[in-house]
Amino acid sequence: MHANSEVPRRLGLADVVHNRRLAAKLTLAQLAQRTALSPSFLSQFENGHTNSSLRSLQRIAGALGTTATALLAEANPAPSEAVVRAEPNPLPAQDLPDEGSRRSLVHGRRDLRALEYTGGTARADHDSTRDSDELIYVVRGTITVLAGGAETELSTGDSYYCTAGESHSWWAHTDETVTLLLSVADGLVVRRPPHRPR
Repeated sequence: MHANSEVPRRLGLADVVHNRRLAAKLTLAQLAQRTALSPSFLSQFENGHTNSSLRSLQRIAGALGTTATALLAEANPAPSEAVVRAEPNPLPAQDLPDEGSRRSLVHGRRDLRALEYTGGTARADHDSTRDSDELIYVVRGTITVLAGGAETELSTGDSYYCTAGESHSWWAHTDETVTLLLSVADGLVVRRPPHRPR
């Protein structure tokens, strides 16, 4: 294949973070300081040798002035095929061993975000708050959701509806737990059509 006919390589999440860090004129050491993550981990992540937990990705996004969802969307800029196949060899999140792994079930700039988490037994050190509603659904296992100062245990088949602006966190009870998180993409607002008279 000639150089001028090559299809451009799609940016991965590691590339997006690397480019954002350079645009912000941050060194790995400076990003590490802002995120409380090690420079070694950040280097491995940017080089595609390891994956990041969602909590670490949220720290990275915050230090870069954006959100984890925006970074994930930027890594997949164009809507792709409707089918997303299982990853044969997903990279584990090695920055924090109890944080499990995550996989995006929707690729490209879409109106809906869907993330699958496996494991993630580490209790969050901070709550998250989103501008849109989220649905947390337990596919297998048990999780605990902390919202509004109350802990709620959810098991296989249970779900928790988290309204926009509600501060919350959650964690799995075992490494085999599988949880789905569904939300509207950042920057979108869901509007209900006005009621029609009958």
